[in-house]
Amino acid sequence: MTSTPSKPASQTPPGPPEGSNLVPFVSVDNMMKLVNAIGVERVLTELADYIEDDFRRWPHFDKTPRVASHSKVGVIELMPTSDGEYYGFKYVNGHPKNTREGLQTVTAFGVLSSVENGYPLLLSEMTILTALRTAATSAVAARHLAPKGARTMAMIGNGAQCEFQALAFKAMLGIDAVRLYDTDPGATAKAARNLQGTGLAVTSCTSGEEAVEGAQIITTCTADKQYATILTDNMVGSGLHINAIGGDCPGKTELHRDILLRSDIFVEYPPQTRIEGEIQQLDDDHPVTELWQVITGDTAGRTAPEQITLFDSVGFATEDFSALRYIHDRLRGTGFFEELDMLADPDEPRDLYGMLMRASAASRSD
Repeated sequence: MTSTPSKPASQTPPGPPEGSNLVPFVSVDNMMKLVNAIGVERVLTELADYIEDDFRRWPHFDKTPRVASHSKVGVIELMPTSDGEYYGFKYVNGHPKNTREGLQTVTAFGVLSSVENGYPLLLSEMTILTALRTAATSAVAARHLAPKGARTMAMIGNGAQCEFQALAFKAMLGIDAVRLYDTDPGATAKAARNLQGTGLAVTSCTSGEEAVEGAQIITTCTADKQYATILTDNMVGSGLHINAIGGDCPGKTELHRDILLRSDIFVEYPPQTRIEGEIQQLDDDHPVTELWQVITGDTAGRTAPEQITLFDSVGFATEDFSALRYIHDRLRGTGFFEELDMLADPDEPRDLYGMLMRASAASRSD
């Protein structure tokens, strides 16, 4: 008797997992709801922990200076990185003229994806999130570099980043007094008004020299795309920590060169900072210390009371990666996102055209 051959197994690949076309999207509105539900200071503190954890894993990351497109009026940048499990990037601009036109100087959005299959896991606004991650990064650096017991910080440049910086230093370092100065008195008045009721003693100053009086930490955060001298050498005494975050592209600085020569300088990623940071004023071989080495304990940070430490921060892709990773984790169990139909998911992965034609037929039948 002849046996009947068994029927071969189907050669058609299984369809995509249900919902694989949908990507969580965090809008500005939902980012504000999420941050307010958690609390700004708690978000800053938790985000700082993610940033510090990723600095400890520094060797695991792909690292490259951001890809920048410069124009006479600003810059547009892409900031990518991966730790081998996730891939993330941020799109961000910097246009100092925008405030005169009623627009933000900095806007951004970002994506976090799975390395395993390349599918996006999160699309998020990053204008608010960048402000949060920048402040959290500053406080992470200061936690390792600022003089112990520091209670007063000067904030020179009172724009969109100002309040986030002040609250991060309050939450993580115990700062209880902030001295504000901006060339635009309206910006200082805005910041002072927003910081009322936060537990910080706020002093509005009429000059940078007045702002740094009695401060153990000085943060500079100005936006003009030019070589500038926001801090002169005579304004900086011994034992201070300087958090310079405004200089972040070629031709844009805030500190007098002599301050750099008196300071121990700490940076995120030297190949990027030497192009964009305060140290673009110095020789290419001027010694600097990478922040991750201080965080891991491989290198000393502050070693003497009279030491001047300078965090020459330009922002690096791992910090945005940390921020996206934090938001991805924090979204679970909340309704603070929308699901976007971003990815094609035909029943048969190779039949993208068939999916298109079936959609056309369906639309004609409606």
